[in-house]
Amino acid sequence: MSIDSSLKTKGALAGKRSVMTRPERIEALKADKKFDAKKDTALGLPKTKVRVG
Repeated sequence: MSIDSSLKTKGALAGKRSVMTRPERIEALKADKKFDAKKDTALGLPKTKVRVG
């Protein structure tokens, strides 16, 4: 039995991502000196848009 063509996905990320994942956000905030691993927690981070470039 085959899968109907309407149910197949073209790729994992069909569209452009608008927000970074948690590890990407931590790295971006560290680069901007807005995150300190010793006193800040990885939970409740601000949303960070994906940088173009």
